[in-house]
Amino acid sequence: MAEKVKVWFDPEADYLEVQFREAPGFMRPTAHDAVMERVDEQGRLIGSAPDEGLGHLRRTVSWM
Repeated sequence: MAEKVKVWFDPEADYLEVQFREAPGFMRPTAHDAVMERVDEQGRLIGSAPDEGLGHLRRTVSWM
């Protein structure tokens, strides 16, 4: 379990990301088409974000 969780929101860009730890990584798609996950080089989850911004989510999505 993460000790600190960083929630980053940019209203101008319509972007929200939750990070469980600070580490270099990249975004990749998940099984849910509305969610991307940030992973490190070993494929460990380090964060998550809605795909295409918050305005595109028309329903509640459980993504954590």
